[in-house]
Amino acid sequence: MAHKIVNPDGLHNPVPFGYSHTAAVPAGSELVFVSGQYGSGPDGKVVSGEFAEQVKQAFVNLGTALAAHGLALADVVQLRTYVVNPDFEKLGIIGQAVAGGGAEQPPTQTVIGVAGLAAPDILFEVEAVAARS
Repeated sequence: MAHKIVNPDGLHNPVPFGYSHTAAVPAGSELVFVSGQYGSGPDGKVVSGEFAEQVKQAFVNLGTALAAHGLALADVVQLRTYVVNPDFEKLGIIGQAVAGGGAEQPPTQTVIGVAGLAAPDILFEVEAVAARS
């Protein structure tokens, strides 16, 4: 059995915002933890000063990290996203990136607003937990 995403009745519908409320992973599944990925090219330098471009590249990088384990964004059960100076526009950009990941239901996600990340030009970072049955 693959992981199961559930958005219980009685809670708002989070899917339009790019996340789900709960995820269950069956016993015996292999978990893969991906450290924070940011909008960098192969040289480690940020690809753009634009938030949307950094989010797009961070999710490309996340996909590359997952692929190294034979997994894809659809296998992710939990995301943690870190956003410098969050606002509703940025949340919408993140939701669109998650929705473009190919999962029928988006994973659980916590968005964490921060004053800064590892370098001053990094505006966004995403880490993930994926599951393989």
